[in-house]
Amino acid sequence: MKLLRNPIRLVPSLFLLAIAIGTVLLSLPIATAGGSRAPLLTALFTATSAVAVTGLVVVDTGSYWSAFGQVAILLMFQIGGLGIMTAATLFGLIAGRGFGLHDRMATQIERGRLETGDALSVLKLVFAITIVVEAVVAAILALRMMMSYDMTAGAAVWHGVFHSVSAFNNAGFSTNADSVMGYQSDPVIMVPIMLAVITTALGFPVMQDLRENQFAWKRWSLHSKVTVCGTVALLALGFVAILAMEWTNAETLGPMSVGDKLLNAAFHSVMPRTAGFNSLDVGAFHDQTLMVNYLLMFVGGGSAGTAGGIKVTTFIVLFAIVLSEVLNRRDAGLFDRRFGSEVERQALTVTVLAASLIFAATTYISSITTLPLPEILFECISAFSTVGLSTGITADLPPSAQIVIVLLMFIGRVGTITVATALAVGRTARPYRFPKENLIVG
Repeated sequence: MKLLRNPIRLVPSLFLLAIAIGTVLLSLPIATAGGSRAPLLTALFTATSAVAVTGLVVVDTGSYWSAFGQVAILLMFQIGGLGIMTAATLFGLIAGRGFGLHDRMATQIERGRLETGDALSVLKLVFAITIVVEAVVAAILALRMMMSYDMTAGAAVWHGVFHSVSAFNNAGFSTNADSVMGYQSDPVIMVPIMLAVITTALGFPVMQDLRENQFAWKRWSLHSKVTVCGTVALLALGFVAILAMEWTNAETLGPMSVGDKLLNAAFHSVMPRTAGFNSLDVGAFHDQTLMVNYLLMFVGGGSAGTAGGIKVTTFIVLFAIVLSEVLNRRDAGLFDRRFGSEVERQALTVTVLAASLIFAATTYISSITTLPLPEILFECISAFSTVGLSTGITADLPPSAQIVIVLLMFIGRVGTITVATALAVGRTARPYRFPKENLIVG
């Protein structure tokens, strides 16, 4: 019962429970297409990737896992995307308490500024959007696959539902060995997946703002304004950069028509933000394109949604702090609002912890493998930010490296701030402050 009264510890605990159950299910002989037990590490890796809505895989989802296994994976990334976060809120309310001031401050960056008084309405909104978007996208995909790809009705419905749920939860899992590369010239498949990913990557505080205030920009919260503007800017950056850098690449955009180039560049400006589907061979990207993907993956999507990364708001807060220092302004802020010092410290903490974890993981994997450093770094950022894109090295990683990737996916999904705070819960704050003395910076 004590655990139920502490949302900060509850969230990681629920994730661990979901991963454990998923690992057990995928370890059953019925879960594999061949009828044999999957290796424990394979089951653990896949379960973690599904619950953490990442999409990295060490085996082909469509051919290695049976129908039972694929359904289990679908349920896991549905739960990982929405269920755990909403369950934490519900358990906190059922236990007779909401989020206290300390908890709200500790989890503000990761969970958004949701007040407990609005918890029920938020949950209703979450489930309503989930059902509507997943159903609409699934119907479009199923009809298209049945009419244009010579699939039976049953197969088309299954593939449509799987990709729809995967897209909405930013999971990036696909029943196809080549993800969605087979649809790279089909906007009827590509565009709905893109829109589903963008919708949920904005985060539910933005959706709630849209519901309450429609498009009345002046009434929007600062959080929504920053998230939407930051998202648009990053999508534009990704689109222009990928289009320009890969335009003549014979292994990616080069052979395509202008329309297909535009479509796939737009698609790949969305996917590194959190989703993980790929319509192009990521392993064939130029190094400069991978660099852009590093940034897009590290930043991720909006807070209190299914996206990973440090979050758009965190990145924009840091950018605003730098801008205020360059312009010699007293306060950092945007849209005629200033940020509180606690928000600035949280943004810095999230970023430093994330970068440190990625650095440590990349260094370790580089020390035990001969794989190229850019590809290892890409894999680690993708895992931490729960993106799921890969240059194709996932299955080639040794067991200890795969375990490191598992840890990155878990920490990235739960949130660095949540993990750090969970370890420190119960510690009393120091009742005094030391004398102030500045040091030279830069």
